[in-house]
Amino acid sequence: MGILRDIDETQAPLMEHLVELRTRLLRSVFVLAIAFGVCFYFADQILAFLARPLAEAFPPGQGRLVYTKLYEVFFVEMKVGLFGAFCVSFPYIANQLWAFVAPGLYAKEKKALLPFLIATPIFFIAGASLAYFVVMPTAFRFFLGFQGSAGGLPIEALPSAGEYLSLVMQFILAFGISFLLPVLLLLLERAGLVQRATLAKARAYVVVGVLALAAVATPPDPGSQLILAIPLYLLFEGSLLVMLILQKREKRASGDKTETSEVA
Repeated sequence: MGILRDIDETQAPLMEHLVELRTRLLRSVFVLAIAFGVCFYFADQILAFLARPLAEAFPPGQGRLVYTKLYEVFFVEMKVGLFGAFCVSFPYIANQLWAFVAPGLYAKEKKALLPFLIATPIFFIAGASLAYFVVMPTAFRFFLGFQGSAGGLPIEALPSAGEYLSLVMQFILAFGISFLLPVLLLLLERAGLVQRATLAKARAYVVVGVLALAAVATPPDPGSQLILAIPLYLLFEGSLLVMLILQKREKRASGDKTETSEVA
């Protein structure tokens, strides 16, 4: 009977956690659905905002987007609505995830994780902004420079709406996620999975990895790859600097505690 009672007591908290998880997931889906409805209503304005780098890269009066399938623009606006809804509702979804996980953490763990939670959207927005304001205009001007003529026939760029949206989302997500590298490295270092000395010795491999990531995440033009690779490497070096500062601060704090205990 005692064993059965223990099993029932362990199952009860598990069911409570599952019910709470279901509630928070339903809330997140509900907010995402509302955000999708709003973003889908303003899909034309959002698409116009996303198309601005291409419009500015074209010579005046020449830029346009085409579609070759009757349903293409509808699905483009659906994708725009989902993309915008996820960006708008992400803070709420992250808050629900934190509210579910936080009760199981100690106060010290919460204090350690909070800076990373704040830094994540900041770094993602920084990467997405670099892609939108710098990389995409540069890349589009580069690609449009190949317009001309061949054998008396004009060679004209006629990008489709669906392909352009996929390219823009690739740029924004690739740069936004890549800029989370410092957050990932600092988390791994705080968790004890990697050490600063090991990362510092692996600089040559990091350079190769950064160049490979830039080649995969961006279109095949050297300009876009360098614009992603250079900030990524600088972020890596910045992460090492932050690790060094934190290590010195911890050593200083531990030294102060030791002196205090000796005096006592």
